[in-house]
Amino acid sequence: QVQLVESGGGLVQAGGSLRLSCAASGRTFSRYAMGWFRQAPGKEREFAAAISWSAGGIYYADSVKGRFTISRDNAKNTVYLQMNSLKPEDTAVYYCAADRTGRGTTSPVSYDYWGQGTQVTVSS
Repeated sequence: QVQLVESGGGLVQAGGSLRLSCAASGRTFSRYAMGWFRQAPGKEREFAAAISWSAGGIYYADSVKGRFTISRDNAKNTVYLQMNSLKPEDTAVYYCAADRTGRGTTSPVSYDYWGQGTQVTVSS
């Protein structure tokens, strides 16, 4: 069992930056792939970024590529999402998720554990 807790969300102006963190419990964090997803009001949850267990595989949605960076620190059981050049359309609740296979995919159905989410609001 893995418990995930996101932090770092908030209100920021367009063009600004935020860094989200996701702290995981459990001894097997390093074996999991981790993903970040987001859900805006009235929309489906969508993939943002993912990183495999070894960090050898890193994936981004086209909408965030070049602006967001996912990374992980297995010693701290934490995955990060650095978000730069934020846009109003990035406004959403951001969720981190863990994938037991370790591969990391873009599909939310592949993930086994989810955090409670953190709100990111970008004002224009």
